[in-house]
Amino acid sequence: MSASAIHSAKDARRLAKQRLPWMVFDYIDGAAGQETGAARNRAALDAITLRPRILRDVGQRSLNTNVFGAPTERPFGIAPMGMCNLSAPGADLMLARLAARYKVPHGVSTVASTPMEQIIETAEGHAWFQLYFSGDGSGTFKLVERAKSAGYETLVLTVDVPEVGRRPRELRHGFTMPFRIGPRQFVDFALHPRWSLTTLFKGRPTMANFDMPGFEFDRTESRARATWDTLARLREAWPGKLVVKGVLDVDDARQLVAAGVDAIQVSSHGARQLEASPAPISMLARIRAELGTEYPLFYDSGVRSGEDVLKALSVGADFTFIGRSLQFSIAAGGESGLHQLWDVISSELDIAMAQTGLTELTDIRD
Repeated sequence: MSASAIHSAKDARRLAKQRLPWMVFDYIDGAAGQETGAARNRAALDAITLRPRILRDVGQRSLNTNVFGAPTERPFGIAPMGMCNLSAPGADLMLARLAARYKVPHGVSTVASTPMEQIIETAEGHAWFQLYFSGDGSGTFKLVERAKSAGYETLVLTVDVPEVGRRPRELRHGFTMPFRIGPRQFVDFALHPRWSLTTLFKGRPTMANFDMPGFEFDRTESRARATWDTLARLREAWPGKLVVKGVLDVDDARQLVAAGVDAIQVSSHGARQLEASPAPISMLARIRAELGTEYPLFYDSGVRSGEDVLKALSVGADFTFIGRSLQFSIAAGGESGLHQLWDVISSELDIAMAQTGLTELTDIRD
């Protein structure tokens, strides 16, 4: 493992590519179509500039902020990601321990490879449950009740997957969930023995949240039947905070506020759904302008550095989430790699704050 070699998210990705089977790397890294959506958002992020300020006393800086009134030690948390244990055995709990240490939200995916109850316990309560509506919704609302019983206080409804996007890199490798091993996958794994032997010893990753009576999950099952009425039912059933994730339209954002949603997460699902979608970072600014300064607005998609975090905060986000780069850091260096990249991003943000004359994140849009 090479945690000490991680000096950027790019390093983590490069090392992960060397260690992971091709099908696993492409599942984590891939996007919809020809991946132009991801490139579009990257270009939009790169086009945002920060304003350098000089001769300000920035000797004491803080990365602290708060989400829903709860203090956090970073303005970025962990985006929900499915089947994280593919990156390394125990990855879900590595992320949970990180969330507990820095008091940041850990997005727990519907298709996590560790039960939601174990993750929130390890995260010491710093976990939000991410929910997909699928089929007729009966299984979905069972998961809602289970999350409530497990102690989750924030539910994140992901709405940008009415159908799973067509992802050529997954299709070329025959990637499926639940995870299956055929001849092609066997050869791939044989060529990556370090990952394969470790994973086989620990057991094949599964979608752990569906191990309950009377419930089966099909990743390809249509999620297209969710409507605004579904949201209303969910709002009535869920007593805690309700976040809707996957919003890229100003009119939709306005309607979500009227529907009683507590926060909106602007996201393109890591560019994994609609190739022709607008750049999420550009829509973040437009949605903030429409909703005003007080409404909670979160952001994910394409965040790879501390400067990316600061850019998202500067154009309207109250909080940001990082996804696949954290998985790559685990694949590259295990739990030490995860903490190494976390420290890198924290340092990048801290230095960017100094360069732009900031001592507190609350001052960023002043």
